[in-house]
Amino acid sequence: MKLVKRISLFMTLSVIMLGLGGWGALKAEEFFYPHRYRHGMERADTEEAADGFLESISQFADVISPSTPSSQEEQADKAVKEQIIDTETEDQIIEAAAAQEPVVSADTRYLLEMVDLSKGTVTESEETIPVMYIGLNREELLEALSAYEDNPPLTELEQGFETIELTAFSKDRVAVCKYYKEKAPQGFYLMVADHFIVVYEEDRSSLYMNTDVLLERLPDSLQREIMEGKFVASEEELYLFLESYSS
Repeated sequence: MKLVKRISLFMTLSVIMLGLGGWGALKAEEFFYPHRYRHGMERADTEEAADGFLESISQFADVISPSTPSSQEEQADKAVKEQIIDTETEDQIIEAAAAQEPVVSADTRYLLEMVDLSKGTVTESEETIPVMYIGLNREELLEALSAYEDNPPLTELEQGFETIELTAFSKDRVAVCKYYKEKAPQGFYLMVADHFIVVYEEDRSSLYMNTDVLLERLPDSLQREIMEGKFVASEEELYLFLESYSS
């Protein structure tokens, strides 16, 4: 585009210089041969020639000038359109890549980290990815882990399960961290409800279990203890008592 612009300017200047040269030649002839033509005709011819050269210059400039900007504008429009097409193509590629969101597969590595908050220890292991997690994306896996945390298996509760979190996610690797805290020994209270022995937790208000042990079948001294609330220090002691007096 710069080359076209320079050529157009060069041609325009050449035409202008040619016109000025012709006009100068007429003026020189008039100066050296003042009586060759009548004054009026010479003036008219000179003005007509000058006007003719100026008109020719103007027409030539009009022919060259509009064509060049038009060509430049067309090229500029073409460049802008190509840039817009390239941008739209890049956007489509980005959208397509975003649409291919990674999901868990059977080949995904499943790294499990178990943290004991009471002892301050960490155990790491690699296990087979749970079937229930296969096919899930990140958001869906987070929801599944949240449901697991709300309703953990009994075996997890016995180990002192506290919470679970997702620490890494990709189609190749998933890392999950489980937190445990060993619970302090829990005591129980043996009490009476409708002539049967019932077991309450240490707070004496949360029912732990009902039993089929009748109060009347126990020794009198033990009955008095239970009616006042007999404390049992551990689950082992509780189950030994129930095994001893169950029918």
